[in-house]
Amino acid sequence: MTATTRIYTAGMVVIGDEILSGRTHDKNIAQVASWLQVQGIRLTEVRVVADDMEAIAAAVNALRTQHDYLFTTGGIGPTHDDITVDAVALALGVPVIVHPEAHAILADYYKDKEGGLTEARLRMARTPEGADLIPNRMSGAPGIKVANVFLMAGVPGITAQMLEALTGTLEGGLPLLTDTVGGWIKESEVADLLRATEKAHPGCQIGSYPFFREGRTGANFVVRSTDAALLAVCMDALCLGLEERGFAFTRGGI
Repeated sequence: MTATTRIYTAGMVVIGDEILSGRTHDKNIAQVASWLQVQGIRLTEVRVVADDMEAIAAAVNALRTQHDYLFTTGGIGPTHDDITVDAVALALGVPVIVHPEAHAILADYYKDKEGGLTEARLRMARTPEGADLIPNRMSGAPGIKVANVFLMAGVPGITAQMLEALTGTLEGGLPLLTDTVGGWIKESEVADLLRATEKAHPGCQIGSYPFFREGRTGANFVVRSTDAALLAVCMDALCLGLEERGFAFTRGGI
């Protein structure tokens, strides 16, 4: 991975009727976003799509052309409704094949397991033509990389394994650094301060995140920058502004 000043972005397509129905709570967005930041890549768009071939293909084509990278989660398992591979192949205009290396990995993984390598399990060796594999130590079934699209599992633990295997392999920019200050402060009381501080410090962004606890209202203010020196100066200015207005605050947030 080569760090540059260019901002690299990623999109993400979360696939599955179970997510949209509320039966399953997605955890992959947060872990993919956090991992990408360390790689110097910013997750800037996420779409949640049902198990529908045309809908998945449309989302893939929209996001893969708008971003440096596209990650999908879900729909690469052994059942009939796992159609992500087919949808991505449709989006890219390539056929689906049984990847020989994936076939060998699955044959070895299931050789001592009940039932062996069944036709259902063999579905997990299917990839769009021209794809490379993403190792998966947890369940054997690999993830898939084709063009700038990365097909990951829906199970968060397996996705984590795949992300670990990809660590350091993608080209990215400088990691996005953050610092936080928080207090029992209403956003409306400091909106002008946040705006002015951000404007006075190019290269920094300030996010405001309110919370409500025990009948009280507060907020954490997160400063982001790819430059550690700029980040520190902006944070000091924000803290000084809060102090001058008489607000109590905690560095690191509350």
